[in-house]
Amino acid sequence: MAMSEQTVTAIKSYQNQAQVLVKNYIIADPFIPYTSILAGLLACKVVYDLTQLISTFYFKAYNGLTKIQRMEWNNRGISTVHAIFITALSLYYVFWSDLFSDQQHTGPITFRSSWLSNFGLGVSVGYFLADLGMIFWLYPSLGGMEYVVHHSLSGIAVAYSMFSGEGQLYTYMVLISEVTTPEINMRW
Repeated sequence: MAMSEQTVTAIKSYQNQAQVLVKNYIIADPFIPYTSILAGLLACKVVYDLTQLISTFYFKAYNGLTKIQRMEWNNRGISTVHAIFITALSLYYVFWSDLFSDQQHTGPITFRSSWLSNFGLGVSVGYFLADLGMIFWLYPSLGGMEYVVHHSLSGIAVAYSMFSGEGQLYTYMVLISEVTTPEINMRW
């Protein structure tokens, strides 16, 4: 199917405009923290809905749960996916990435960051915000004040590291401990 030259030019123009939008606004350094937090919040909603959908078809006991229990189950799905994501990213940065390598002589290790390391921390901040929202919405069903304090302090620490660019190696080292979350979520 042949297209006219005018149509091809219009399509290329739209593609260029989309590339400029993505490059200058969505992944531009000043917008990465905010974009990544929104991505984290959106990912939480998607995982929540997918957990509900998958559980309905593959876990017979799921339909027998009360509404609050199903919400807690779905929230654990979000928590587990976040834990897997942030643990994998943390292991990469701590053990394999050149960003925090001794071979780089780009200043002190405590001040190194990249757009991807910032994006990963932002997704994590989005998760903490979503989880705090769920905890407050269903308080105290998803956890008491200790959960609120834990998620608040964790979210603030990760956000500080993301916005300042300081101590990201150490933040990722601590976030490796999220590897225990899926096992904790399997309790009932």
